[in-house]
Amino acid sequence: LSNLHWWLTGATCLNSGDYDIAINWAGGMHHARRFGAAGFCYVNDIVLAILELLKKHERVLYIDIDCHHGAGVEEAFYTTDRVMTVSFHKYGNYFPGTGNYDNIGYGEGKYYAVNFPLLDGISDLSYLVAFRGIISSVMKRFQPKAIVMQCGADSMGLDRLGCFNLTTEGHGELVKFVRSYSLPLLLLGGGGYTLSNVTRCWTYETAVAANVEISNTLPFFEQYDIYGPTFTLHTPPVNTKDHNTPLYLENMAAQLLRNIHQIDIAPSVQISDMPGPSTSSDNAEANTT
Repeated sequence: LSNLHWWLTGATCLNSGDYDIAINWAGGMHHARRFGAAGFCYVNDIVLAILELLKKHERVLYIDIDCHHGAGVEEAFYTTDRVMTVSFHKYGNYFPGTGNYDNIGYGEGKYYAVNFPLLDGISDLSYLVAFRGIISSVMKRFQPKAIVMQCGADSMGLDRLGCFNLTTEGHGELVKFVRSYSLPLLLLGGGGYTLSNVTRCWTYETAVAANVEISNTLPFFEQYDIYGPTFTLHTPPVNTKDHNTPLYLENMAAQLLRNIHQIDIAPSVQISDMPGPSTSSDNAEANTT
């Protein structure tokens, strides 16, 4: 629970209005549920951060680009129209086995859960086309006031537990697209089981968030050897088949877009005085009750 302070600091900084982007690469524990740990995740920092953001922002958009479905976050907000969850992930015989396209939310939250099940080997181009189409539509309909983005690096090629084929640059393009909306943005880590890829990915995305250019050549340091044979920031795609055909992606996107257009444009909520920022002890106590 020692990380709770840092998890909540990002959200409280955004709520203060003094910052437009906050980053915590140690966060992104999207599998943890209310009553138990799951998938290497003990406490769902994402849910806690979104609850903090909802104290000020009428609507919060959650975007998940981890290779695994963001089941814990979706479950927490499955019945509300104040949080829209959008997850792009491997679906089928793959942990956690949830997140099919017809998981759309319930009650007031119906159509506010969007799941794009992807197949093995998805490339930068295929992913970007699908991502931009869905997120553009979500932004127009839902009109969020803040965004939380889980940037799991296990969607990159050669991940030990992943099955996608994104490069460092392709993964970063997703963050760049979300950043272009100029909304309060909380960037979080998540999965990633090939260390050299994880550090490349989040280093580059830190630069994307800060809107700075960094060299593709890695400086020499103690663990330099693990970044061979290229010793560069950007990774080439793996020579593997992309099972996501254009027809599959088009049909899936069409179904999801029909669902997205079912929601009210910018659902309204009653706004009261903003509560004070939570402390880590407050949330630790709440999480144990």
